[in-house]
Amino acid sequence: MAKVLIVEDDPLMSRMYQKIFTFEGYEVNMAGDGQEGLDKARSDKPTIILMDIMMPKMNGLEALEKLKADPETKTIPVIMLTNLAGQQDAENALSKGAIKYIVKSEYEPKQVTNMVKEILAGYTRNEVPTTENKIG
Repeated sequence: MAKVLIVEDDPLMSRMYQKIFTFEGYEVNMAGDGQEGLDKARSDKPTIILMDIMMPKMNGLEALEKLKADPETKTIPVIMLTNLAGQQDAENALSKGAIKYIVKSEYEPKQVTNMVKEILAGYTRNEVPTTENKIG
């Protein structure tokens, strides 16, 4: 069973995504800020991480950089799931190693889970995804 780590400081968003991924048959773990997300990624080794950008303690981009610099977590695919809709934010996240950038307000939660399913279906741990079609 795929393990999804959702790193999100908004409790309503967290619960909504937790419910839908659980309903879809995923094992879901939650973190409320970048530092907690980093710690859980190291201890739980999720299959994929959905990470918000604007969070307390450590923002999503800082956490992403640390994940990609750590040999134990660098192969875990990270999707940035945020409300920052700027092209520069997206390019910045993708250049730091995110495999996709999703603006929350542009997609229904069901569409987000479908994107995650597609990514997991075409992804193996030994292969780094290409940079094409990353901005959702």
